[in-house]
Amino acid sequence: MKKISLLLICLLIISYAKAQDIERPITTGVPFLLVAADARAAGMADQGVATATDAYSQQWNPAKYAFAVEAQGLSISYTPYLTDLANDISLGQLTYYNKINERSAFATSFRFFGFGGIELRETGDPNEPTREVNPNEFALDGSYSLKLSDKFSMAVGARYIRSNLKIPSTDIDASAASSFAVDIAGFYQSDEIAYADFNGRWRAGFNMQNLGPKISYDNDDISANFLPANLRLGGGFDFILDDYNKVGVSLEFTKLLVPTPPGPGTAVDANGDGDFTDAGDISQADADAANYNAYNDIGWVSGIFKSFGDAPGGFSEELKEITYSVGAEYMYQDSFAVRAGYFHESPEKGARQFFSLGAGFKYSAVKIDVSYLFSSSKVKNPLENTLRFSLTFNFGDKYEQY
Repeated sequence: MKKISLLLICLLIISYAKAQDIERPITTGVPFLLVAADARAAGMADQGVATATDAYSQQWNPAKYAFAVEAQGLSISYTPYLTDLANDISLGQLTYYNKINERSAFATSFRFFGFGGIELRETGDPNEPTREVNPNEFALDGSYSLKLSDKFSMAVGARYIRSNLKIPSTDIDASAASSFAVDIAGFYQSDEIAYADFNGRWRAGFNMQNLGPKISYDNDDISANFLPANLRLGGGFDFILDDYNKVGVSLEFTKLLVPTPPGPGTAVDANGDGDFTDAGDISQADADAANYNAYNDIGWVSGIFKSFGDAPGGFSEELKEITYSVGAEYMYQDSFAVRAGYFHESPEKGARQFFSLGAGFKYSAVKIDVSYLFSSSKVKNPLENTLRFSLTFNFGDKYEQY
C-alpha cells in the first residue's frame, strides 16, 4: 500500500495551481485554512478583516466580536469543493460567539475539510474487494476579544489543527499530522459621522493568522510544511444613506508570512568538462537539493521575518506576493443584502483572480447567505461555479447599536 497524502495535498493545492507562467507560487500545509468558509465573505471576494461584524468574524477578525450588536450568534456554513471532479469533497464550519458584556466577547469555531470516500485495492485486480477510507482535516479554535476604547478592540485566538491524509497499512505510519497556531487581531470602528447628504462610518482592521510551528505529514523535518501564516490588512466605509439603505465598501490586502521558495541552484563545473563528476563540481540536481534543504531548515518564526524580503526577484516580486480584494455590500433595512467583489493574485504567484456575487436574507433571528464565484483567470478555480451557503441564528438581548 502506498501513501496518498501527497496526492491529497496536491488536490487541495489546485486552488493555488501553477500555470505555465507562474514562477514561484508559495505553497503551505493545510491550505484549507485559507478558504473562505462563509458565504458573506465569499460574496465580497474573500474578505472580512474590516467589514461589519457578523457571526463569521472568527475566521477573518475575531476582534470584531467586541462590537457585535446581538448578544449571541451561531452560524453553520457549507462549501462544496472541486465539484467538477467529485461530489463529496466539501468544507464545513460551525461558529459560536457570546458577548460577555459591552466590552468583551469570546468565540469558538470548528472547521472540517472532508475529501469524501476513497476506494482502495491492494492490487490492480478489479475483482478484489475494496475498502473505503475518508481522509480529512479539521481546525478547532477559540478567541477572546476586548474593547480597549469605544472605537478600538483587539483579540487573541488559539487554534488546534489536525490533518489526517494518510492511508493505514502494515508498513506505513498512518498517524495524523497536527500543529497549533495563534492569531492576533485588531479592529477600529468610528462613530457615525454626519456628512452633507448622508451619514458614514469608517472601519479598519488587521489580523496575523495561523502563527505556529510547521506541520509534518511524515513526522520528520524534511517533509515539514509551513502553516499558512498570513497578515491581513483592510479598511472600509459605510455610506448610511437613510434609516433603510446602507452601502458598505471595503478593500483588503493579504500577504503570506511564509518564505518564498528558492530558485534553481547554481551548478559548478570547475574544469569545464561538462560531466560534473570532478572534485569541486556541483551538479544541477545537487545544487537544487542544497537550496531545498536550506529552505526546509528555516524555522517558522524566522520564516515570518524572512517573508518580507527574501524573494529572489527583489522588491518587485515581494509586491507580487500581496493579494488584494475589493468588495461592496448593499443592505436594505438590515434584512436584505446584495454583495459583489473582485479578488486578484499575481499570475506569477498563484493566478487566483475572480469575481463574486452574493446575497443575504434575514427574517427575525435567522439569516441566510449565499454566494457564487466567477473565475477570471486562465487557471481554473476549485470553487468556480459553486454556490456556498451559510445559516446564522442570533439570540439574546441586543447591545447598543454601534
